[in-house]
Amino acid sequence: MLTVHHLGQSQSERIVWLCEELELDYELKRYERRADNHLAPDEYKALHPMGIAPVITDGDLVLGESGAICDYIVTRHGQGKLVPAPDHPDFADHLFWFHWANGTFMATAMMQLVLGFTDSVGKIPFVADRDRRGWEMVETRLGEAPFFGGRALTTADIMMGYALTTGRGFRQTSIDGFPNLKAYLQRIGERPAYQRAMAKAEPGVDPKLT
Repeated sequence: MLTVHHLGQSQSERIVWLCEELELDYELKRYERRADNHLAPDEYKALHPMGIAPVITDGDLVLGESGAICDYIVTRHGQGKLVPAPDHPDFADHLFWFHWANGTFMATAMMQLVLGFTDSVGKIPFVADRDRRGWEMVETRLGEAPFFGGRALTTADIMMGYALTTGRGFRQTSIDGFPNLKAYLQRIGERPAYQRAMAKAEPGVDPKLT
């Protein structure tokens, strides 16, 4: 049985959404963050050497890292759905946004977040510039295509979705002035699979779609 170990308000919500889009038979185990420091509880940290979300188990397999989990699930359990074929015209765009989500966009957001806890915020201009350019790229892309991967939803959207919703909430980033992004988030929020995923992953919490 494929089991998704979901830490509340974390990147593992991506995996719940993926499983719902693929309509998989899976088990969801939800873990609450600690009240004292808002970090993962010890039982979650014990799942994987890195001690961070997401984590899945599948039989004897224990796998971490969002991108690796997405690739594993669509290959082993999803018959390759949500990934354009290599000869598809959207293949390269899908690959770029799938890897850019954590490789650059989320990495820059984390640098900004950490700098905010120090007196260095504003003193390292390349981080703010990279962050600005990243949001501009998002808005431009969503004016070119309905989804990050192109014509249809792909795992690139699964990866980007968290950064644009729950992840954005940690920094209270406004999306005023980003009409393409706002329209995209409304389209995502209307998907039955996304609604089911968020109801299971974050019961009682409204998704950050505005």
